[in-house]
Amino acid sequence: MQLRINGAQREVADDEELLLWALRDTLGLTGTRFGCGMGQCGACTVLLDGVAVRACQTPLASIGTREVTTIEGLVQNGALHPVQEAFIAEQVPQCGYCMSGQVMSAVALLNSVPQPSDAEINAAMQGNLCRCGTYFRIRRAIHRAAALASATGQGRER
Repeated sequence: MQLRINGAQREVADDEELLLWALRDTLGLTGTRFGCGMGQCGACTVLLDGVAVRACQTPLASIGTREVTTIEGLVQNGALHPVQEAFIAEQVPQCGYCMSGQVMSAVALLNSVPQPSDAEINAAMQGNLCRCGTYFRIRRAIHRAAALASATGQGRER
């Protein structure tokens, strides 16, 4: 089975497998994390045509020709995505385990709402859990990323 992942066609063998395991075990894209395995924590969040989905709950057979973007796919020509830059600038990560899912959900939010309010950020990010409790920093980072993307013309999913 062929999938389009981070802009490239990739081959996976089992279309009944879940996207998370194909990414991690077959393709070596380990930035997408296993958290709860039930789609509740958000650690495995990736983008499917720019929309945040839980890779641990997404069967490969359901993807079709849609584009999968992982955390590895956000870096373009060596440059970090504005959300990644903002998360670093705001010193969001503590343990870092949830960060790839947090970043991917934030990218999906900014793809649909370029200048989100606090309420829109809270609603979009509520399915991403952070055991370290960096939620206020995450919100600041999303506002920073929105401003950075607006100022530079960047930010849409790459």
